[in-house]
Amino acid sequence: MKDIDHLKYPIGKFKAPKEYTEELREGFINEIEQTPYYLREAVENLNDDQLNTPYRVGGWTVEQVIHHLPDSHMNAYIRTKLGLTEKVPAIKPYDQAAWAELEDYSTTPIEVSLALLDAVHTRWVILLKSLNPDQFELKLNHPENGIIDINWILAQYSWHGKHHIAHINSLKQRMGW
Repeated sequence: MKDIDHLKYPIGKFKAPKEYTEELREGFINEIEQTPYYLREAVENLNDDQLNTPYRVGGWTVEQVIHHLPDSHMNAYIRTKLGLTEKVPAIKPYDQAAWAELEDYSTTPIEVSLALLDAVHTRWVILLKSLNPDQFELKLNHPENGIIDINWILAQYSWHGKHHIAHINSLKQRMGW
């Protein structure tokens, strides 16, 4: 069971910090800013067979992970903007596993999703760097996690990018790629 957990969560499960400092937020923003670079580095020179390999039994393929990241992070970017412009907006969840089965995940060239992640992160980081400390405290209503704030989104998605890049890098290491 421990091996399966390690394959599912190679950097551990997400744990929100108890307190958010300016320094911690800056670190999270820097990690979000670097996510597209580290994803490109992780998938550089992978061939079609490698891209179609699941990172674990029952898990997504590398290609699905690549397409998932901009989908998920676009949602986080939009949630950030909703939190900044509405009073405790409700977050709309989506079925990530169902999205991964849609045709665009299997037929879109990965470069499209890599470019999309670059663009989303560029805009998102510009927005995040413009916020004052009080704005990070603005609340949203998450159907699974209750009332969260923009700090939580920042921490969650800093972790999320590293989490999926670790899926790819650990697969490459196990397979000797």
